Amino acid sequence: MKSSYGVLVPLNRDGWKFVALFAVIAAALFFLWVPLGWLGVVATAWCAYFFRDPPRVSPVGANWILSPADGFVSAVEPAVPPAEIGLGSEPLTRISVFMNVLNVHVNRSPADGEVAQLAYRPGRFFNASLDKASELNERMSMRLAMAAGPDLGVVQIAGLVARRIRCNVKPGDRLRAGQRYGLIRFGSRLDVYLPSGVAPLVAVGQTMVAGETLLADLAPSPTSAGAARQTETR
Repeated sequence: MKSSYGVLVPLNRDGWKFVALFAVIAAALFFLWVPLGWLGVVATAWCAYFFRDPPRVSPVGANWILSPADGFVSAVEPAVPPAEIGLGSEPLTRISVFMNVLNVHVNRSPADGEVAQLAYRPGRFFNASLDKASELNERMSMRLAMAAGPDLGVVQIAGLVARRIRCNVKPGDRLRAGQRYGLIRFGSRLDVYLPSGVAPLVAVGQTMVAGETLLADLAPSPTSAGAARQTETR
């Protein structure tokens, strides 16, 4: 598993049981037919690749909001945040980051803050890149009380293939920007609802790196815009 951080990267702990299961199935397939066994080996390697969890270096800035996921920006638009986390009924700027099956799927906190509220809602499994996924798909919504400003909405959304959202925090937990807090298996999306009046620093189609790419700045300045450009090219 190659990455910019080295030849091998760690696996997320949630992935070990799946890799072990794939390996057992691959071993069994060798007894049935050797070519099937080798296909099982390839599938096991892909499973390990999917659950990779490379280290990240988060930029330091009290007012900065970072991407919570790897992938690309599929939308930047006004939208009403999920009602269950109490961010009001007025539209806020929503940045959607779509993760395909080849992206790292570990989710990271976009800012320093305290988990003020969590709300799970079951739903459908439309393609996560579609607009209706935000409203209709299974989701886990988090309201993060940022240390440097107003509350932030972060929503994990299941996709067409994804069938499991993992959120490893609870209300009252304090998170650091870039800290791991969850994972979604096999293709999905993260929505970030920026506080009112905060402008995004990213555009549709831009590649995101969880815990590193700057999404927005609560107190924008020329230096923060420069930092965003530096993060994007890592």
